[in-house]
Amino acid sequence: MAGHSHSSNIKFRKDRVDSKRAKLFAKLSRMMTVAAKHGGGTTEGNPRLRDYVEKARLASMSKDAIERAIKKGLGEGSAGDFEEMLYEGYGPGGVAFVLEILTDKRSRTAPEMRLLFEDAGGNLAATGAVGWMFERRAVFTVQPDSKVAEERLLEVVLGAGAEDLVVTPELVTIYGAAGEFHPVKTALQQAGLGLLSADLAYVPKQHCSVADAEVARRVIALFDALEDHDDVQAVYSNEHFPDEVASKLAADA
Repeated sequence: MAGHSHSSNIKFRKDRVDSKRAKLFAKLSRMMTVAAKHGGGTTEGNPRLRDYVEKARLASMSKDAIERAIKKGLGEGSAGDFEEMLYEGYGPGGVAFVLEILTDKRSRTAPEMRLLFEDAGGNLAATGAVGWMFERRAVFTVQPDSKVAEERLLEVVLGAGAEDLVVTPELVTIYGAAGEFHPVKTALQQAGLGLLSADLAYVPKQHCSVADAEVARRVIALFDALEDHDDVQAVYSNEHFPDEVASKLAADA
């Protein structure tokens, strides 16, 4: 199960996530606000809020910022009337995208998403058009530990109930069933692994290879535009860049 596949892509994605931390904080704040509004302000009685708070803490969001977001959801400020949905589409090179949306005005969000896809040379697709290419899974990242051999790491991960891991010099990514999210996360923490992130994500079951660097740049431009939109909480895509293309993209950054 252990492997090193797509290592350049994993490092490339990690570098990009690190550069977007401020935007992530804003979106986490909104998610915590909405969760508190609908389920209450205590993490013990609101599992959804608990997940967002833990995600915020892993992202190094301050305690004060977390508390402000929760208080807003409890009535200290306008929380708005939001609804969640999934959008799907195709980007340059046939790359499939799944978007997690949180919006207070669907009539605004849909045309804006459609325009972003069309400007990139893609198209917003009907529900289910690309969703079948993805699987909802628990995804964790931990800091590599030179003192822990890969075989031992695999033993710990499988013992925690996870299903797979990918090891690179910069990052260890662990995958598990969506329904096992909390047991696996707890086991990883108890094992003393340096947990960097813990998410429920749409993981591609098949990848779309993008061997042309210019097309890859257009894919990344679309990814950026979607992530930068306030209504988009998460972007998932199934591109795979060969190492030489990923290297060129990293050099662009």
